[in-house]
Amino acid sequence: MDTEATAREILAANRYMVLGTAGADGVPWVSPVWFASEDGETFLWISKPGTRHSRNIAARPEVAIVVFDSSVHSDDAAALYLSAVAAELDGAERDEAVAVYSRASEAQGLGRFTTEDVSGDGRWRMYRATATERSVLGPGDERLPVG
Repeated sequence: MDTEATAREILAANRYMVLGTAGADGVPWVSPVWFASEDGETFLWISKPGTRHSRNIAARPEVAIVVFDSSVHSDDAAALYLSAVAAELDGAERDEAVAVYSRASEAQGLGRFTTEDVSGDGRWRMYRATATERSVLGPGDERLPVG
């Protein structure tokens, strides 16, 4: 099984990821978020800074992510699992991420985003998770490492 190709296929077919975070107290929380990823290792999304997952990331940057295709039959289940480190972005990193995120958003027929939307008085903030470990669901319901 070509795990890298499988990961790319899953990412190309799906736009939402489940983001697992935990607060400083260790209490877990999961949230579905629309994401953009150009390389399958870095994941971008926007969120309001006051949301629970945003507050959790500020307290504890280690996150878990799952991208799965719920449209397929259970025998054809496909999922990408990630351990990652997340952060709110600012400065030049934020500006570059906004451009990537906006291109993906527009390609999906959604709105365009600017730096002003995710800074200052803007409603959202830009976040990035960088994978530290990736695996895909393989035959026999086994997780197989990617890369």
